[in-house]
Amino acid sequence: MGQNYALVVDDHPLVASGIANFLITHCQFKQAYVVTNEEDCYRQIRENGPPRLLVIDFWLSSGTTLKLLKEVRQRYPQVRLLVVSGDENNDIWQKVHTAGGHGFVLKSEPPELFSRAVSALTDNLTWFPCGNELAVKASHAQLSKFNLTPRQIDVLNMIMRGLPNKRIAAQLSISEPTVKEHISNILKKIGVNSRVEAITLLHGKRESSE
Repeated sequence: MGQNYALVVDDHPLVASGIANFLITHCQFKQAYVVTNEEDCYRQIRENGPPRLLVIDFWLSSGTTLKLLKEVRQRYPQVRLLVVSGDENNDIWQKVHTAGGHGFVLKSEPPELFSRAVSALTDNLTWFPCGNELAVKASHAQLSKFNLTPRQIDVLNMIMRGLPNKRIAAQLSISEPTVKEHISNILKKIGVNSRVEAITLLHGKRESSE
């Protein structure tokens, strides 16, 4: 594992500073540095050693994100690689995964979900958006043995997206007590004690040590 600091690569300074501050405040990093391009990223690594987490904006103006992912994965395999983007194009996460990234989070997602993604990566898990091809295949294989109802699967998918009970209720046009009842039954069927455990079980895939 890299040093206990995070490195954010984003050519939008305000956004990058916000991510860096969040990582320090909510994700237990001692330090988080911000750079705007590939060259400064490598300079920072040379000066401070490999970071524990590297957060990269997919749409760097230089267009070097995928190249940077591949090179960092090869040079510093201990570094966890998380890509963020405001673009909801489903092809992006596939490109990130193929390039060697360990996770992908949309900038429009709740901060709590970003925090869980960071925790997953630092625990040697991968994290990609719910609904992507890899997650669907893994989930179908796992969910088949849990005998969940169609409504329970709907609720579970929203849990995986980090939605609170109130938003789940609104989207499914059901009451919050009904949502809580569904969640309780889902957790029992899956065999976990909390939403976080369910997300870790179904949304993260533990990797072999590198």
